[in-house]
Amino acid sequence: MQKLQNKTGRAWKFGKNIDTDIIIAARYLNTSDGKELAKHIMEDSRYGFADMISQGDFIVASENFGCGSSREHAPLALKEAGIAAVLAPSFARIFYRNAFNTGLLILEVAQNDIDTINEGDALEISLKENKIFNHTQNLQYTYAKIPSFMLELLQCGGLMPYAQKQIKEKI
Repeated sequence: MQKLQNKTGRAWKFGKNIDTDIIIAARYLNTSDGKELAKHIMEDSRYGFADMISQGDFIVASENFGCGSSREHAPLALKEAGIAAVLAPSFARIFYRNAFNTGLLILEVAQNDIDTINEGDALEISLKENKIFNHTQNLQYTYAKIPSFMLELLQCGGLMPYAQKQIKEKI
């Protein structure tokens, strides 16, 4: 089980209602290889995005992130591309669950706070303190508490590693 450590990276801003077809276009769904999917994240809204980001960066979006089709490909592609977390005021229900199932950290952050974050801001997430620090603007934000079971899924790397751990403990 991995320890949940602070995460630092740059903010990449997106609007509201970012659906799973924007996150990973349907034309790439002929594979479930996360590394291959990662090459194409967000390319229909920002061509070349996968080449712009660095390991540990954050997507910061407005409401209803991950709406649309129910596909685990979307959070898997983001995680495999190196996105450390997605910050938004709300997430589509199925995306919310798929994100935790694949081990992608998502945080519900108030829209007023999201609005103050600029693209390129240096952010740090402290899961221990339940805070996000904006080092560029010297601001800090809180986010909705993550349920303990969901934290456990993240610590294991997702639902499948969690289930494997549970089986090993019972043997």
